[in-house]
Amino acid sequence: MNQDPPALTRRHHQRLREIYRSAGWPCHDMLEVELLAAGLLERRPSPEGFESLRVTDAGVRRLAEVFAQNKAVRTPHEALVERVAIAMAQAGRLTWRGLMLRVALPQVLFDSGVAAEPAEAPRQASAFEAEVREPAAPVAGHVWCMACPDVFSVRHTTVEAYLEPVVHEIKVSRADLLGDLKKPAKRAAYLAMAGACWYVLGQDAKGRPIAEPEEIPAECGVLQLQGERLVVAREAPRRAVERLPFHVWMALARSGPAVRLDDDAQSLL
Repeated sequence: MNQDPPALTRRHHQRLREIYRSAGWPCHDMLEVELLAAGLLERRPSPEGFESLRVTDAGVRRLAEVFAQNKAVRTPHEALVERVAIAMAQAGRLTWRGLMLRVALPQVLFDSGVAAEPAEAPRQASAFEAEVREPAAPVAGHVWCMACPDVFSVRHTTVEAYLEPVVHEIKVSRADLLGDLKKPAKRAAYLAMAGACWYVLGQDAKGRPIAEPEEIPAECGVLQLQGERLVVAREAPRRAVERLPFHVWMALARSGPAVRLDDDAQSLL
């Protein structure tokens, strides 16, 4: 009979983190069976006859190894994106990373030959289509562009008018930032899809912010990484967003929130 321990996956490590942060109440599923067999968990009976789980010393070492491996493979940009996404989740927001959303913008913003898809001509739609189709672009003179915010978040609410969608654009290189600031269409797309847009600025090799708040356009807020903290250098102007277009809802539903507090961040309770 094969006595080799089972190969552990990301789901095993996620469960191990959950148990390490919790009171250890068991789920009694096969993930826990395999973690018990690998010696990363142990059962702890109580005087009342209840059984809980405890992460063993071997389990703690495994968690430290996985954390070190994940940290090593993340680029500075990915690490800062994750930090912002977790901060938004801890603030009670639903958060997405790496979305691709289509936004209609005025043609005049594309004055450098950037390719864009012509806006669809408006037509009379049925009542059903009005509910399920992506809305047609505005009148002629607008084009479609793809917006890819680093972090997109909405409030955790059941009232659509209270969603307050926010975009965070992450920059860890000054050269990348300066190139980005030359693209007004990109900022316009972020501002069109959210009620507020923030630039999150990383640090250079000497630990200094890669830019000053005055270098960022006034329509955007500025967050700066100072040591291990995200500090508000300038508040982002906010505008009301009554509702999200249906095609945005579909994109959010397809990808699902990227951060869950019981997975990637410490619980607030």
